Amino acid sequence: METGLAGKRVLVTGASGGIGGACARAFAAEGAEVVAHYHRGRERAETLGDVTIVGADLTREDEVDRLFAGAGPLDICAAVAGVWPSDDVPVWELSLERWRATLDANLTATFLTARGFLRQLEGDGALVLVGSTAGIFGEPGHADYAAAKSAVLGGLLLSLKNEVVRKTPGGRVNAVAPGWTESPMTRGLVSDEEVGRISRTMALRKVAQPEDVARQVVVFASPLLSGHVTGQVVTVAGGMEGRVVHDP
Repeated sequence: METGLAGKRVLVTGASGGIGGACARAFAAEGAEVVAHYHRGRERAETLGDVTIVGADLTREDEVDRLFAGAGPLDICAAVAGVWPSDDVPVWELSLERWRATLDANLTATFLTARGFLRQLEGDGALVLVGSTAGIFGEPGHADYAAAKSAVLGGLLLSLKNEVVRKTPGGRVNAVAPGWTESPMTRGLVSDEEVGRISRTMALRKVAQPEDVARQVVVFASPLLSGHVTGQVVTVAGGMEGRVVHDP
């Protein structure tokens, strides 16, 4: 199916991770010119093939400004970068330091990415935010992460989709909310036993692959497949909901 992405210049943040890397490869497969961002994973970014790689700490305004100055004119941005702190910590034990660090890595980084992309956008383009099911259902022990992703999928997304049309009438902003996905960030946490436990609220009892998420990002970015779609969230989580579907 034609996506209309051939020749488009696309920035993928967090491209050294599982979902970001899959997005970079998926856009490249559609003929797009891909700029792949990394923070600490340069070696993984270099395995992506024929892409331009750029490094930046997305929580720092100066580094984000430098990233966009060097990326060239962009048509599309997939804001994938984020950090899930693995330690399970209830709110009454959660330090302010971790709270601020998690919000910076997930919410502030997404804001700075969105701002940098929209500042340089001249024609119709697409911004795809990547949130998490934690932002929809919450996540015990990870209230910081859930709060950050909820803000991305809610107030930030809905504000951006109304603001982008002030700059370009055909500009679109949408979001994808992955559930449990095989990636370096979840390595060791998706064993068969764990999948059995976490999939009790999922109609499709399996963990997603990064490519499952990447395909939805590509669909939202496509001016042909999603040209009249904006402000929407697609959950890629096997039908996850807030109740147990399967008995233990």
